[in-house]
Amino acid sequence: MAEEVILLNFWPSMFGMRTMIALKEKEVKYEYREEDLLNNKSALLLEMNPLYKKIPVLIHNGKPICESVIQVQYIDQIWSDKNPLLPTDPYRRAQALFWADFIEKKLYVCGRKTWATKGEELEEAKKEFIEILKTLQSELGDKPYFGGDRFGFVDIALIGFYSWFPGYQKFGNFSIEPECSKLMDWGRRCMERESVATSLPNPERVVGFILQLKKLYGVE
Repeated sequence: MAEEVILLNFWPSMFGMRTMIALKEKEVKYEYREEDLLNNKSALLLEMNPLYKKIPVLIHNGKPICESVIQVQYIDQIWSDKNPLLPTDPYRRAQALFWADFIEKKLYVCGRKTWATKGEELEEAKKEFIEILKTLQSELGDKPYFGGDRFGFVDIALIGFYSWFPGYQKFGNFSIEPECSKLMDWGRRCMERESVATSLPNPERVVGFILQLKKLYGVE
């Protein structure tokens, strides 16, 4: 029986980008279904993720898997014959999961503040955001990818944010490159991969989406 793989997603989601990249790295054929999160969530989304009602949702043979980091782990385990994403060594695997969790807990909330706040709160958010990136840059070191020579789990966890960096910088009025040039080089290196380049939206489109969000939430 042929496998059925469906991804429910919303194009600006850096979380959905993770799942798309993982599927492409594994060369898994899947059906992409765009969700209208702002106006009209589909009945399928509400059925498949009734608790959070959020994307991305990966549906594999009718069974939903929610939360992007969990989805990437699932994809790596199910389609284990191609391009391993997580290390097999238990310690290195634990470290990869730690850094993915760090990204999950820190980056989204702080990044949002760069366009959704102002004054002192914005200034603090910009400082914190750069410090988070500097911490990640330190972990990257001189390696081409977070796991070493191979593109993998932590790279997938982080790279979706790269398409949001221009928007964060534009609305927060700051620059990432001066203090995080190695991390930006890493981002450009990742963008050379077809799986990444075809999963991340044009940053200018993301800037337009942030403008839409600012109007929606009354952020001037």
